[in-house]
Amino acid sequence: MKLYDSATAPSPRRVRIFLSEKGVKIPTVQLDLRAGEQFQPEFRALNPQCTVPVLQLDSGAGITDVIAICRYIEELHPAPSLMGRDAEERALIECWVRRIEWDGIVAIQEAFRNSAPGLEHRALPGPLPLDQIPALAERGRLRSAHFFAWLDARLADHAYVCGSDFTIADISALVATDFAARAKLDLRAKLRHLERWYDDVASRPSAKA
Repeated sequence: MKLYDSATAPSPRRVRIFLSEKGVKIPTVQLDLRAGEQFQPEFRALNPQCTVPVLQLDSGAGITDVIAICRYIEELHPAPSLMGRDAEERALIECWVRRIEWDGIVAIQEAFRNSAPGLEHRALPGPLPLDQIPALAERGRLRSAHFFAWLDARLADHAYVCGSDFTIADISALVATDFAARAKLDLRAKLRHLERWYDDVASRPSAKA
């Protein structure tokens, strides 16, 4: 196997943290997204969406979704469990992850990619050249503020997003929080439960992956 990665992108970082928590090492291929290496024919043949991460299996098949990659690794290396130990845990963790993705990561991406000067024709990742829409940037900022207020309330009586255990939901929320800071949407200091949780998860060795 090998992992197609980019050190500057939020999505593959979720996989790197997951692998670090598992203690699993996979050879990686770094793509320079700013130089457009994701659009080269060799990579486009593996992933026509031209996005990272991609986990290329020994069979040659490519897994192009963050959660699908992590699910595959979890099946191969079940301990420590990061995606649930039974049907109920797995369903609840996935429910929280999807909310973090849609209300958090996608909202932050909407704000960032529709306003960053270097992304004038790259408002969405992928092969299509899409122009920025300022109204979407503003909507993303509003959605992001709502998301972090919700996450702070959730963490008021939970050590971690899904309860007492660190899971892939915390990995996703950590990456979302750092992505928000990069996009100048960092609201952490105003939300004390989120700040407490962030100090905890960001101090884990895997957070540096």
